[in-house]
Amino acid sequence: MGIVSGLLLLPLAPVRGTAWIADHLLQEARRQARDPRAAQARLAALNRALDEGAIDEAAFEREEERLLTLLERPSRPTGRTTTMDPAQRRHV
Repeated sequence: MGIVSGLLLLPLAPVRGTAWIADHLLQEARRQARDPRAAQARLAALNRALDEGAIDEAAFEREEERLLTLLERPSRPTGRTTTMDPAQRRHV
């Protein structure tokens, strides 16, 4: 970026910074949503809420079904593949 274009685009710096932060927050939220430990923790909290009477059975079942669906859904492939030699496969 040249000095002239840098000076002309300087007023847009806060917008670009805000967009960068929003993008990183979205990526982190997606990562946490795919984390099975988060869904398991929400299931545990849901069971406690049912035991304490904070929610009714119908609300519990709806949320439990949603969380179980999240846990059963296969995670997105990372694009990495691992290869095992035949000797390792026999012991797995």
